[in-house]
Amino acid sequence: MRPPLRSTADNGLKIVIVGGFGVGKTTMVRAVSDIRPLNTEETMTQAGEGIDDLTQVRGKTSTTVAFDFGRISLNEQTVLYLFGAPGQERFWFLWDRLFSGTLGAVVLVDTRRLADSWYAIDRLEHHGTPFIVARNDFGGPSHTAEQVREALDLSEDVPLVDCDARSRESSKTVLITLVQHLHALASASSARGAIS
Repeated sequence: MRPPLRSTADNGLKIVIVGGFGVGKTTMVRAVSDIRPLNTEETMTQAGEGIDDLTQVRGKTSTTVAFDFGRISLNEQTVLYLFGAPGQERFWFLWDRLFSGTLGAVVLVDTRRLADSWYAIDRLEHHGTPFIVARNDFGGPSHTAEQVREALDLSEDVPLVDCDARSRESSKTVLITLVQHLHALASASSARGAIS
């Protein structure tokens, strides 16, 4: 039983979870949300067979067609709104709208399919949206953090963490890492402003 929502919340912060098809974005929103998440999951049909690459996600029977939405109460005044973006290329046109007003993002990756993350990173960099990268564990081939960082061409200042999107605690750790990263960026920006 999740606690009821507080009526005193007056400060909403928006976080977006992005990544390729089937990397666990919907699962992460479900795992960590204080409310029953809104999702736009639809059954996958034969029409998508020639469009979606199902080789690494053979058991997948549904997919997000718009976005997922969840909420976390941080304290009595502040809530975190989570938006999970759809992963298939044909839905990427929605991403620019989802990024509007976003504080930061989590790029969720499946190390078996690192190339599926390039578009998400490219769009975030294009929008100037701070992000971290979370490696979701699918039990595939193991890559070191350095190998993943090199494959995704991540700078050293982008945090890279491991996670299990099914776990509430693991997903919370990912979000805490993002908030810490955002705080560090804001502090560095303030310090630069004070010097100039």
